[in-house]
Amino acid sequence: MAQSVYIHIPFCTKKCNYCSFVSYDTLNLKNIYLGALRQEIKANYKNEELKTLYVGGGTPSTLSISDFEQIFECLNFNDKTEVTVEINPSGIKRHYLEGLRELGVNRLSIGVQVFDDEMLKSIGRSHTTKDALRVIESAKNAGFDNISIDLIYGLPAQTLESYTQTLMTAVGLDVQHISLYGLKIEKGCNFYNHRPDFLPDDDAQADMYLLSKELLEKNGFKHYEISNFSKPGLESKHNLNYWNNGSYYGFGVAAHGYIDNCRYANETNIDKYLLNPTESKQKTELTHQQKLEEEIFLSFRKSEGIDVADINKKFNINFENDYSKIIEKYKSMGHLQKTGNGYKLTTEGVLLSNSLLAEFIK
Repeated sequence: MAQSVYIHIPFCTKKCNYCSFVSYDTLNLKNIYLGALRQEIKANYKNEELKTLYVGGGTPSTLSISDFEQIFECLNFNDKTEVTVEINPSGIKRHYLEGLRELGVNRLSIGVQVFDDEMLKSIGRSHTTKDALRVIESAKNAGFDNISIDLIYGLPAQTLESYTQTLMTAVGLDVQHISLYGLKIEKGCNFYNHRPDFLPDDDAQADMYLLSKELLEKNGFKHYEISNFSKPGLESKHNLNYWNNGSYYGFGVAAHGYIDNCRYANETNIDKYLLNPTESKQKTELTHQQKLEEEIFLSFRKSEGIDVADINKKFNINFENDYSKIIEKYKSMGHLQKTGNGYKLTTEGVLLSNSLLAEFIK
């Protein structure tokens, strides 16, 4: 049984220069897509009462309120469900936000990225700093008291000083959640083929990350996952379900899901998805070892880390014995720390988390 749903809306008014996600800068397929999406939901969703619902993209705010209504009427949720919608600050009016609120949306994730107009322009964003500030204020006035903003560090020409200004602006906004992502240039994005002249190197990105942690914690944010900070009690329940290795449905082109120990991925080509929206492109039944490795990887992303007793019971292992060499290696390097329940990454360990966690994969 799954009580979380992710829905992918692949449309954008334009594609940002750093974006390699599955998205399309045309809306001419929107109505056909929404019909296919409803078809997929009705064929696979078992009407569980949802704890979390997350609409991401792409840019979900390219949809109208009536579009959202069509999707939501296929799902079983109530006022206790955490319902998140990602929005782009460009062109969003208060009446639109009020419409979302009336449909049951109670959490917004706003793609701010940076409070610097020149940088916003260089990365291909369609909004300005003024737009972002206005939308955040409008969201509060529309009744939202659970607002998350996304920030990116390591942007072209970004310095520690300019990034500090973005952070200080963010902490002064009285938002409840901040997600931070280091810029990664991957195949499929504009920057991959037209690399900017000046990009902060890995050391500069690390400095920006450390500064983020210091400033946000100093201003009342809890660092609960590698990339995520929240005011106490306002962590993203939907994302915590991912990191707790919980089940969830993924609906829409390129969406991923995890049901009955099976991970699945939908078709990434929208034309192919529209031809057969009810069947997933790829399904993988996880072995015992794969489930264990995922549990380790996901648990270490959380600030609380691994609960040894819990993982031992769940997988019938002796974690400290089975991984003793890796544990001792990274403890001695100052990258792993013993906790009351198990182990967690230190701040230095977080900076090397990809290579460190890879050692737990056999």
